[in-house]
Amino acid sequence: MKSDTSPVNPFIRLDPEDNVVVARMPVPVGTDVPSESVITLQEVPAGHKIAAHDIKAGDPVLKYNTVIGYAAEDLPAGTWMHSHNIRFDEVVKDYAFSTRYEPTDFIPQAERATFDGIVRADGRIGTRNYVGVFVVSTASSTAARKIAKSFSETDLADFPMVDGVVPYVHEQGDGMEWTGEPMELLRRTIGGYLKHANTGAALIIAQGGEVNDLEELLQDQGLERGPRLKTMLISQTDGLRSAIAAGRELVKEMLPIANECHREPCSAEHITVGLQCGGSDGFSGLSANPALGAAMDILVRNGGTAILSETSEIFGVEHTLTQRAVSSEVGQKLVDRMNWWLEYNSGKDTQINGRVSPGNNAGGLANVLEKSLGGAKKGGNTGLMDVYKYAEPVTAKGFVFMDTPGYDPAAATGQIAGGANMVCFTTGRGSCFGSVPAPTMKLASNTPMYERMKSDMDVNCGRIIDGETTVEALGREIFEQLLEHASGREPTKSEISGMGTNEFMPWPIGIVC
Repeated sequence: MKSDTSPVNPFIRLDPEDNVVVARMPVPVGTDVPSESVITLQEVPAGHKIAAHDIKAGDPVLKYNTVIGYAAEDLPAGTWMHSHNIRFDEVVKDYAFSTRYEPTDFIPQAERATFDGIVRADGRIGTRNYVGVFVVSTASSTAARKIAKSFSETDLADFPMVDGVVPYVHEQGDGMEWTGEPMELLRRTIGGYLKHANTGAALIIAQGGEVNDLEELLQDQGLERGPRLKTMLISQTDGLRSAIAAGRELVKEMLPIANECHREPCSAEHITVGLQCGGSDGFSGLSANPALGAAMDILVRNGGTAILSETSEIFGVEHTLTQRAVSSEVGQKLVDRMNWWLEYNSGKDTQINGRVSPGNNAGGLANVLEKSLGGAKKGGNTGLMDVYKYAEPVTAKGFVFMDTPGYDPAAATGQIAGGANMVCFTTGRGSCFGSVPAPTMKLASNTPMYERMKSDMDVNCGRIIDGETTVEALGREIFEQLLEHASGREPTKSEISGMGTNEFMPWPIGIVC
C-alpha cells in the first residue's frame, strides 16, 4: 500500500520480462517515466501501453510475460503501443497437458465458509427462489411476459420467500432444425433453468405445433408435471387473453408451494459462480479480473465451483489452461472446442480472428490475444477440473470451463443453465447486465467508471490501480461480499435496478428457415 505522500508511478509494470508497461491514468507526451528510464513519445490514454524499451519489427510484444502480438514496425522506447503498431498473428502454443496442474489445498470441511442457502428437497442449494414462466418458442412470448408482469409486489406480499415471477422468452423453438445440436442445445438450456436450484416453480407455455414440441421437451429433459411444474397450450384456450388469465391462475396455484422454503446455513461448496466480463478495458486484466480470480481461488478451496466461459475470448491463451488441466483428456476437451470455434469462424470478420469490439479497443485492448490474456485471469490459478458443452449440467467441483460464445447474455445463460447460482461480471467500460434466477454481481476495473456508474457497480476494483489495495486483499473482499449476496442479505445492484428478465438468451447456433 502506498503512502499518502509518495508520487504515483503513471505506469504499471506487470512482469519483469515485459517489454510494455500500462498507463494507470492519461499520460501527456514528454512525460518522464523514471521507473523505466523512458520518456513518452506520444499522449497515452489510460489503460494503454508504451514500449518499455526499443522493440524491433517482428519481435513479440510481452504483457504478463505472454505474447499479445508482434511489433508491426521498429518501436523506440516510450512509443504508444496499440492496434496501429501491434500486429495480430496466431501464437504458436504448447498445450503441455497437465504439466502445471497442482491439486487444490482444500479447507477442511468443518472450517469452510458458509452462506444462508435455500435447501431443496433433493439436496440442491439455491441462492434465490423464483417462479418462472417459460416458452417453448417465441410464439408464446407475449403471453409469458403479460402473465409474469401481472404479479405486482402487492400480489406477492403474502409469499415473502418468492423473489418474483419472471418470464423466460427467446427467439427460437420454431422455424429451425427439428433434430441435431441446435435443438439439443435449446432444450438443454430450457431444461437447465426449469431444474435450477433457484427455480421454485414453473409454468411452460406452448402455442401448439411448434418444432420444439412441448411433450418432446418434457421427455428429453426428464421433466414431469406436478405441483411445481404446470403446462399450458394457448391453442386450447379461447385466445391470448384467455390464455393469460388461465396462466395467471396456474401461477397463483404454485405460489404457496414455491413459498414453502427457508434459508439455512450452508457450506460455500454449494456456490457455483458463472464468470463473465464485458466492456473490458486495459485495466480489466490488471484489477477486476485477477481480483475475481483470487476470490475464485478462495471459493474453490472452500469446495465451490467457478465456471470460466466465452471460448472465443480465451483464444491465444488456451494453452495456459490446458497446462493446468487435471488430465490430458480434460485438456483435449478444451482444444477440441477451440478447434470447433476456429472452423465455425473461418473467413468471418469476428473477434476470434483478431479484432475486439470498439469499446474494448478504445479501452486499451489491441487485439483478441490481449483481451484473452486478461479475461482468463477471472478463473484464478487452481487446476482445470473439467470442460463442458454449452448448458451441460456442471457436476465437477473446482475450476471448470464451459464452451459458450463471448456475447454476455448468451454466455451467462449457458452457465446458469449448467447450474451457476451466482454470476460475477467484470467490466471496464461499464455494463447494465443482470440475470435471473442467478443474480449478477458486477465489478468495475477502474475508479472513474465506478464513480460514474455507482448504481450499477457492486465492487470498485479500481482501488488496485489507485494503489489503495492489492489483488489478494480485494479477492478476499469479493469472496465475502459474494457470500452476502448469495445469502440474500444484500441484493446486487442489478437486482435493485430490476435487470435480468430480458437477458435469457439460449445460444442460437442453428439454421433459421
